[in-house]
Amino acid sequence: MPSMIPLTESQIRSSFLNVSQRERAAIVMPDLAAVDADRLDYLGWRDPKLPRVGYIVVDLDGEPAGILLRQTEGTPRARAQCSWCEDVLLPNEVVQFNVRRAGAAGRNGDTVGTLICERFQCSANVRVPPREAYLGFDVEGERQRRIRVLRAHAEGFLRDIRDGSRA
Repeated sequence: MPSMIPLTESQIRSSFLNVSQRERAAIVMPDLAAVDADRLDYLGWRDPKLPRVGYIVVDLDGEPAGILLRQTEGTPRARAQCSWCEDVLLPNEVVQFNVRRAGAAGRNGDTVGTLICERFQCSANVRVPPREAYLGFDVEGERQRRIRVLRAHAEGFLRDIRDGSRA
């Protein structure tokens, strides 16, 4: 199953769909030398200077597409499930992020919310072999299905950010 393609800083910066030129220039890049693209379905990181800001880059139709996310102030009343990896046995917190749409809709204040793993650990979560549900359960098949579902959710969300302003 193909993984995330390795990206350069220039590719990442130019990929952002929902940022201004000022925001694009201010993005604090992750340590790309430490990124294991073979084990990622999307690249996600938090801004060390702005703790409520995160960034995600997804391979969308063979090209990188990035978004800036802002964590909301509130916390879910109950233990939330990540909308992307759908892991019910999460070893990490899930938080609400708001994302400004691309284009004119975003400039007019149109946003979309989503629940995602706080530190974007979805790729690691879906690679943990699931518990054997019954005799003969295909553990590796289920793990591969979870990876495909995560990719579909990440790609679908970025398509919505990119194209939702056209609807």
